[in-house]
Amino acid sequence: MLLEEESMTKEFNAFEMAQRQFDAVADKLQLDGGIRDLLRWPQREFHFTVPVKMDDGSVKVFKGFRVQHNDARGPAKGGIRFHPQETVDTVRALATWMTWKCAVVDIPLGGGKGGVICDPHDLSSSEQQALCRGWVRQVAPNVGPVQDVPAPDVMTNPQHMVWILDEYEKIAGGHYPGFITGKPVEVGGSLGRTEATGYGVIYTVREAMKRHGVPIEGVRASLQGFGNVSQYAAKLFIELGGIVVAVSCWDNDDQCAYTFRKTDGIDVDFLLTITNRFGTIDKEKAEAAGYDVLEAEAWLEQEVEILIPSALENQITSDNVNKIPKTVKVIAEGANGPTTPDADAVLKERGVFVIPDFLANAGGVTCSYFEQVQCNANFFWPKQEVLERLDQKMTTAFHAVADLAEETGEYMRDAAYMIAIQRVATACHLRGWA
Repeated sequence: MLLEEESMTKEFNAFEMAQRQFDAVADKLQLDGGIRDLLRWPQREFHFTVPVKMDDGSVKVFKGFRVQHNDARGPAKGGIRFHPQETVDTVRALATWMTWKCAVVDIPLGGGKGGVICDPHDLSSSEQQALCRGWVRQVAPNVGPVQDVPAPDVMTNPQHMVWILDEYEKIAGGHYPGFITGKPVEVGGSLGRTEATGYGVIYTVREAMKRHGVPIEGVRASLQGFGNVSQYAAKLFIELGGIVVAVSCWDNDDQCAYTFRKTDGIDVDFLLTITNRFGTIDKEKAEAAGYDVLEAEAWLEQEVEILIPSALENQITSDNVNKIPKTVKVIAEGANGPTTPDADAVLKERGVFVIPDFLANAGGVTCSYFEQVQCNANFFWPKQEVLERLDQKMTTAFHAVADLAEETGEYMRDAAYMIAIQRVATACHLRGWA
């Protein structure tokens, strides 16, 4: 049965939010009409269906997307997410944010994103493999190492990337490991890629604390999500001396989220032993170990100095932003688009230092770029070199944005957008596109 795109629509529209953010900065930069129109919309979109023969012999048809927002600075780059509430507007927004993300950390890539409306919790391994291979067969002529380079995203993983790579190479008739990133190390993945997004978030938090003259030791944080980004962000934050008092996660069985709190600090390694591959923590085992199991939004309400939303978009809104305690001084957006513009205005008025998503979580795409470079050169770097290069890139990008914000009085998000949009606009002008 075909999952209709219309059935997945919801009141919040991520692409409209991305456009609102762009429009506000385009006004500040005084961009002319032509370049505004060019950057406001994706250059290309692919909508298609993927038929999959299920284990019971039936055929189920899934709806898939690939959106290429802008490739003026280089091949499109962006993940593929499997999610039951996926929409083309979410994919458009994520592709747009990828353009700005690559630009703000100054890597020579553009923005793309892909998705399939599905719930991998309900699919066997063989069904997921068929879905991955079917997805790339639909877009193979329009992707590749010099056109569009996919990667993992929500509910996709390195194994999915290998299946996609294998199918693409069958179609292309050769080996192209630089076509896709986020692969296992054994088939061309990069050391350090697993940690990259979460570590990148904390590199920016570390630099923000330095700029504010506050040692990170003893600083408290609460994180939304317990997937890859949140896990490694929590690990590094604790290694640097910080205290993580709460994390949250989605529970597929109960179809809701929970917050897990330990006021003297969580033990990430222990929680990982009771967490499944989708990032869901076992409630009973957590409670037995002394964790408070609270409602979904409790992560937002903790008396901490730092909040790190690392789940999905549309999480800090006008409905809950005033629940954030006054103790919170920094919000580092590990997720894409977690804060709506209305909530952003409240945070700005309160003087909360927001490290915007496309800067804070750019560690993933930066290390994906490193993986692509290593694959294309067929020469791979030691893990420490990867992480040092990542730290350097993230630190340089953070201070460029923070310096502009300080010099101009702009909000951090606006300053990041100004740098990113100007870089992409300049590339478009130089190519004669606008």
